[in-house]
Amino acid sequence: MDQQLQQEGYFGEFGGSFVPPELQEVLSYLSEQFYKFRDDPEFKEELRYYLREYVGRENPLTYAERLTKAWGGPKIYLKREDLNHTGAHKINNAIGQILLAKRMGVKRIIAETGAGQHGVATATACAMFNMECVIYMGAEDTRRQALNVFRMELLGATVVPVHKGQGRLKDAVDEALDDLVRNYKNTFYLLGSAVGPHPFPTMVKHFQAIISEESKLQIMEKEGRLPDAVVACAGGGSNAIGAFAHYIDEPTVRLIGVEPDQAPSLTQGVPSIIHGFKCLVLLDEEGQPKKTYSIAAGLDYPGIGPEHSHLKVTGRAEYATVTNEEVLESFQELSHTEGIIPALESAHAVAYAKKLAPTMGQDQIIIVNLSGRGDKDVEQVYQMLK
Repeated sequence: MDQQLQQEGYFGEFGGSFVPPELQEVLSYLSEQFYKFRDDPEFKEELRYYLREYVGRENPLTYAERLTKAWGGPKIYLKREDLNHTGAHKINNAIGQILLAKRMGVKRIIAETGAGQHGVATATACAMFNMECVIYMGAEDTRRQALNVFRMELLGATVVPVHKGQGRLKDAVDEALDDLVRNYKNTFYLLGSAVGPHPFPTMVKHFQAIISEESKLQIMEKEGRLPDAVVACAGGGSNAIGAFAHYIDEPTVRLIGVEPDQAPSLTQGVPSIIHGFKCLVLLDEEGQPKKTYSIAAGLDYPGIGPEHSHLKVTGRAEYATVTNEEVLESFQELSHTEGIIPALESAHAVAYAKKLAPTMGQDQIIIVNLSGRGDKDVEQVYQMLK
């Protein structure tokens, strides 16, 4: 890999690629292909076509008038990733990577999933482009998100439950990486979060940056100025890095990632290597990735994207935690105040925005990235509230 590409795999001290030599060969080739096609006019045109005609972009930046009144502070705007085809931001990246796989001539796609939204997005893209699809999912998550498992199977994917470890997202990533090492000659790993060895964090950010590209133009059109804060949930970090991307160089805009208080990688993690890259990781006394828990399966990860780690240590972004109780309260509040049922992941961002609002003035603006809709979580929340 040439020096420029190697440097591009790092965000300060974080990132990189710590993998076996045979896998490094595959990742170096993937990196070359990504940089080759990323700015190719034909590739960009095809990506824009599918984002518009299939995903349904651009999606709205909705002024949450009743929520704004209820909280009595700044104007609250919701970036509506929940309105995308398949119901979350994950499809943006799935379409981008599947078009890359198509150009590389690969026919077998593998992916990992936590909440199931990335699995559904990947299965959807594979169905559309007639590719074989294998999804690894923690056994515990297959139970929590049974509806999404059925959706993936309905779309033609093979869902493989992972029983080792805690049976959660970390374990699904382990299995997907093992598969890639075994089958790298005919397999494309469509990674859904802004994590993993280079070039995955850079690729995922590139395809998710459409979120902030749109919201920046939309808020300028609606308010004639930039927001004061952008708030997004952070698990692996893909929706948050997409929501932040076009504001990183705007120092007046606060960037705030929100984690579960039982999986606080950014607020309590230390620099370490996990899944072939360096980031802030929650470690136990033996120096192993700590067991985490979140009621939102998509946030249940002991690490975080390397760019988020860099934004944290440099102070460019802030990271906070919320409790399960606050999340459930916000899940219900947004539903009955605005008629929008958010994903449990997105409800983390809503919960923190509610705490942030009283500290800000009525002339200020918060954009909350609504990363997905709550259809997948309704049964789980019903059982929890019972």
